[in-house]
Formats: sequence, structure tokens, C-alpha cells
Amino acid sequence: MKRGLLLICLAGALAAPAYGDQHGDALAWLQKMAAAAQRLNYTGTFTYQSGGSSETSRITHIVDASGEQERLEVLDGSPREVVRHNDEVRCFLPDDKIVIVERSGEHKTFPALLPASVGNLDKHYRLRKGETARVAGFDSQLIILEPKDVLRYGHQFWADLNTGLILKARMVNERNEAIEQFAFSQLQINGVIDPDSLKSRFDTEGRAWRIHNARAAQSLSAGGDWLFKTQLPGFRKSAGMRRGSASGGSGETTHFVFTDGLASISVFIEPLGDRKAAQSTYSVGAINVYERVAGKHQLTVLGEVPMASLKRLGDGIEPKRK
Repeated sequence: MKRGLLLICLAGALAAPAYGDQHGDALAWLQKMAAAAQRLNYTGTFTYQSGGSSETSRITHIVDASGEQERLEVLDGSPREVVRHNDEVRCFLPDDKIVIVERSGEHKTFPALLPASVGNLDKHYRLRKGETARVAGFDSQLIILEPKDVLRYGHQFWADLNTGLILKARMVNERNEAIEQFAFSQLQINGVIDPDSLKSRFDTEGRAWRIHNARAAQSLSAGGDWLFKTQLPGFRKSAGMRRGSASGGSGETTHFVFTDGLASISVFIEPLGDRKAAQSTYSVGAINVYERVAGKHQLTVLGEVPMASLKRLGDGIEPKRK
């Protein structure tokens, strides 16, 4: 389970006549929401819920002359922090005295859950407006994204009526049951925010910590030594790289990321070595994980998508013949 967590860290029908107007209005809202999370200054506390567990975090986001700066601090359980300056991300894991340094890439965190460009989302999601509601003291507009196939989950976003910042987000399965939810309980948008709130409280302990530089990787523009025989409609390969083993073992790990702009799937390929060959499925919160063996390698395919999607992609991954 600890290995899996480390991999994860490294992360109503409408009538036809009205649908066009609903779609255009909903798409405009998504564009406003994507911009708000990047351009606004805000600080607040939100709760993450998945299954029977919940977690509270504090986030501070400031945009200044140097670009975007952000600090996310988990307030429950083991202390964890994520500090970001533009596209450099530092993940502090104090229990293990490890700092993971990586680039933000396609990984999205609340409330910046949407890609910078949302124009292609309507190819695989039906977009519509829902009702207005009150969230954390703000009036909000609900925007609903319903998947057009069984390869991805549905999403619901509540955005501040004035600024467009996402106040609440929910991911739902095919039965419209919540799989995970984020929601602000306290929030300040703009106003005076103390820049010191962006500083990590673990940064002064640097000498006692091990640094895992996930940026130090060989980029793979194609598939490297691997074939992807099964393509998931709408999912494109957004990143590919080789680096030291994520589990701390010997040999290199090959890592690929696929995304449809909203949902993401990570594929980790590691030499099997002395480990026993294994095929399994399990979940860590809202993230499904599929493991299988291909040749002399262990494949780990994970993401916030249905397990059938992971198996469909993972079963089509094979080493190239040399």
C-alpha cells in the first residue's frame, strides 16, 4: 500500500431545442472556472471526502510578478505539504523525511481541477447548467458534465457566481453516486493574503531530508520500448519519461500519462526483478489501480476512471520485439 501511495504522489436529459443554449452557457462557465483558479488570489479550508474517509486541507494561492505560488497543507493525520511555484512542485512527506520534486504537468488539484483549455471537453462529456446553491457563504452556479461513454466518470462543479472559482466539486459514477467530493468550508477570495503563508514549515529542515527529483527523467516522445495496442477514445498520451524506480528498487521506471483533459491515467512500468509476478485490482480512495505482468516487467495502471478503462488500456500494453 505504501508503494501505491508513493506512485500516486509522483498524480437529467435535456430537451433537444434547449440543449444548444445550455451547452454554450455551460462551456463559457467552464472557461471562467479554469481561468479563475489560475488568476485569482485566494486562501481557504476545504474537505475532501471519498468513501467513508475524509480529510481537511488548507490552501493558499497567490499570483504576483513571479507567477503562481501555492501551498497546500493537509491538516488531518500525517502532516503533508505541497508547495508550488509555477510548474515546480515540492511534496513534503515528513514521516519519511522525503521531498519529492516534480513538475505539475497534467496533475490537477482542487480548486484548479480544469485544464487551461476546456474547448475539447464537450467531445466526451455532455455539458449543462444546474441550479444555483449556497456554498461556504458564496452563491454558486452548478455545472454538470455527463460522460458520453463508460470510460470515464461524471463531474459536477459549483462555481462562485461572481468570480467563477470552483467552491465544490463532485465526481459521480454511472448511478450518479458520489465517488469523491471537495468542498470549501471557509474561503477568502482576493483581499490581503499574507505571503508568509506560502512558506513550508518543513523547508528549514532540508539537510535532514532526502530529495527525490522526479524531474530528472529521460523524456519519451513516443512509447519507448512499449506498444500500446488498445487506445481509449479521447485519451491522449500527454507525458512519457524514464527515471529511477519509484518504489526504491533497482532499475528504471517508465512512466506514461494519458488524459482526456479532465480524467488522467498513469502507467508505471518497472522491472520485475526478484518480486513475485502479480495481477491484482484495488482502490486507494477514488483512485482505481490495476496491476499485471508483461514479460519481465510489472505494470501498474491507475487513475480516477472506471476499473474497466484501466484494464482495457493495461491489457494492451506489451514490450516491443527486438
